[in-house]
Order: sequence, then C-alpha cells, then structure tokens
Amino acid sequence: MILTMIILLIVLIILGLPLFIGILAAAMMGLYVSQVHFAAIPIEIFRLANAPVLLAIPLFTFAGYLLSEGGTSTRLVRFSRSLFGWIPGGLGIVALVSCAFFTAITGATGITIIALGGLLFPALISEKYEENFSLGLMTTSGSLGLHFPPSLPIILYGFVSGTSIERLFMAGLLPGILMVGFPCLFSVYMGKKWKLERPSFSAQEFFSALKGAAWELPIPLFIIAAIYSGSSTATEAAALTVAYVLFVKIFIFHELSLFNDLPRIMKESMKMVGGIMIILGAALGFTNYLVDAFIPMKVLKLMEGMVETKIGFLLILNLFLLLVGCMMDIFSAILVVVPLIVPLASQFRIDPVHLGVIFLANLGIGYNTPPVGLNLFIASSRFDRPIIQLYKATLPFLLLLLLTLLFITYWPALSLFLPGLLKP
Repeated sequence: MILTMIILLIVLIILGLPLFIGILAAAMMGLYVSQVHFAAIPIEIFRLANAPVLLAIPLFTFAGYLLSEGGTSTRLVRFSRSLFGWIPGGLGIVALVSCAFFTAITGATGITIIALGGLLFPALISEKYEENFSLGLMTTSGSLGLHFPPSLPIILYGFVSGTSIERLFMAGLLPGILMVGFPCLFSVYMGKKWKLERPSFSAQEFFSALKGAAWELPIPLFIIAAIYSGSSTATEAAALTVAYVLFVKIFIFHELSLFNDLPRIMKESMKMVGGIMIILGAALGFTNYLVDAFIPMKVLKLMEGMVETKIGFLLILNLFLLLVGCMMDIFSAILVVVPLIVPLASQFRIDPVHLGVIFLANLGIGYNTPPVGLNLFIASSRFDRPIIQLYKATLPFLLLLLLTLLFITYWPALSLFLPGLLKP
C-alpha cells in the first residue's frame, strides 16, 4: 500500500504536483507507518523558524534581486571585457567570468542566463563565434558561480548538514576557479583556432570600466572580509550587503526608486524565498521520518555489499547527484538529499566540507545535463533555439565540467587547503 502511494506521489510530482506537497505527503506517510505523531512536522518547522543563520537567505536573495535591476550586468561585462577582451577567445572569457560573478551574487542560474544572455549572446555572434559554441557557453556559464560567496546554496547546505558556512565559503574558492578556468581555456583554444579579431588592451578603457564598476565589484570581497575578520556573522554580513546595495543603487547610480521599485523587488525576491522555506519546512519533516526509521543506516548496510571503497562510493555518489541535479532544482535537492548522504559519507571518512563542494559541483553540472537539465530549457526559451540544439551545443562544455568534477572529487586538498588555514 505504502509503496503504491509513493509511486503515485512520484508520478504526480512529475506531472506537476508542487514539490513541497509531495515531500510533505511522503513525510506524513512515513510518520504514520512509523507510528510517530504528526506533531513532529510543526516542531521541525518551529525549529527552522528559530535558526538565525537562515536569515541570511532572504537577505542575500534580496540583495541579488536588487543587483539584477539597472545597469549592474552591463558594468560588469564592460569591466570584464576591458580586462580579458584582448586575449584570444576573450569575449568567451568575459561571458564566463561575468556570469559566474553574477550567479554568485544573485544565487540563481536562471536569472543569470536571462539577464546576461541578451547582452552577451548577440555580442558573441557579432564577433564571429560559432552559434553552437556561444549557446553552449552561455547555457553552462549560468551555474558556474555556485561555489563563490555569498552563494545561497552554500548557506543552505551548511544549515542542513551542520557544516561551517565559513569553511564552505573558503573551500569553494579553488574548485570554483577551476570550474570557470577550464571553459576559459577552451574559449582561448577556440579563439586561436578561429583566428578571431580582438582589440588591443587599453589602459584608458580598463580604468574607465573599473571606475564604473568600482561600487559593485568588491561586494564578494566585503562579505568575505566581514565574515573572516570576525566582525560579523553570515547573517549580519547579509544585512550589511543589502544596506550597501540599496545605497549604491538608489543614491550613487539612481537606478532604483525607493517607493516605486523597492516594493516590487521585495515581492519578487520573497516569492523565491517563500518557495525555498515551504520546501525546507516539508523537507525537515521528511528528514525527521528518515532519522526515526534509520533509513540512512539501512541504505549504508545495503551499500556495504555493493561498495567497499571510498573511491567506489564517490563514483556512485557523483552519478547519483548528477541525476538529482538534472531532475531537481538545487535548493530542493539540498533539502531532500543531504540528510541521506551525510551519514553515508561519514562512514567512508569523507570530510563534510569536501562533501559540500562535491555536492554543489554535481548539482551545478546537473543543471546542464540532458535530457531535463533546467538551464537547457531556460536557454532554449531565452535564445529561441530548439532544445535538441542546446543538447549538442552544451556537450563540449559538459565534458569539460565533468573532467573538473573528477579533480574536485578525487583531489580533496583542492577543497580543504584554504579551510585548513583557518583557526579551528
């Protein structure tokens, strides 16, 4: 009976049932079978409401939505172009770096593709980059900033897993640079192959672009400095970021109206936060059932006969997370899957900080993985191209990112070197 209901729920979710309803229903069925009172669900939601670190999510989301308004994207692209435009394939590097930065500060890959796609895709085509190359680059670049502060997925992963958010921020820097760096090298290679024209470096243009973006470029550095200097927590840094962005947008660039634009942006950003929080509340109830039913331990026992080595476990983990990232958005995946994999990973002595970096890398790549990666459909709609063309266009970049994933997975020092410099 229960198995039939679970299968029915999965089918309904695929057909469009809101994810939080499916998760909540699964939690209630599990608690009923385990003879645990349904009061466990509101208790978990109350615990969620009292978690101070979660205040950082709506604040950073609001800051990201503020930055997506006005000319921030144009200023970032101009600065990146003045810095990298002279390199072979330089405009491709500009697109990758700009999108990674924008994703980091907005926390959403879809916003990046929509906001920067209309600016960068026509520019790539006009400078004689092949269409499929340009499509693949713009599609995959939307999820390259997930490892950089103030990434919302990092904050959420830290909360759900109980891992230090500060250490996760540090751990993501080198893997994040590698994930941006490999596609950049590919762009350089293709630029040389196609013998594309490129402007010479102009110090005057560089300093002019730097001046234009000087108020927004240091935001991630301010956040890192505030957190690691000990002067503020992640939540306090998020509040300071909102205040700073509001000041810049309203009083420096005059791009936002305090009374006309602010209510609309607050409403839009809180829609996203509300969706995350509803899923989180349902997921915590589901987690309560998983713990009470010893599901992680049962899965571990099942795997003991199948996987005996750490390398084997990591390989299966990557395949599983790529599938999850392809099927679910990153916030839902963190909430549902992390409670399952953390106990399993600890049995194989995988550092929880390293596990977090692996987790985010897989889910970011999953966004671009056929047949149903979310970025593929967003890009198909944004650039008005068939989804089959997007599959073909993203393949070279997908292979590069999978190669990067191997480095991140099997070279733990890449993730753990910088956190190791922090005081215990």
